[in-house]
Amino acid sequence: MTKVLMIDNYDSFTWNLVQYFQALGQQVLVKRNDELSLTQIRQLAPDYLVISPGPGTPDQAGISLAAIEHFAGKMP
Repeated sequence: MTKVLMIDNYDSFTWNLVQYFQALGQQVLVKRNDELSLTQIRQLAPDYLVISPGPGTPDQAGISLAAIEHFAGKMP
C-alpha cells in the first residue's frame, strides 16, 4: 500500500483530498503544517508528499515551502 503524507495548511478541502486518496486505496497520514519538521518527514518515509491548499499567504504555510524545496525531484 502506498503511503501518502498530506501536509494540511488549515483548509477544510484537505479532507476531500484525503477521502479521495483513501478511496484509491492509499494510506494517508495528515499532519498540520506546523506539526512537523523536514527530519520528521524523512523519518515517516512517505511514498508521496501532498501539500494541501490553504488560506492566507505562503508565509503562513509552515513547513510546506521548505518541504517543497527540500523534496523537489526526490519525492513525487
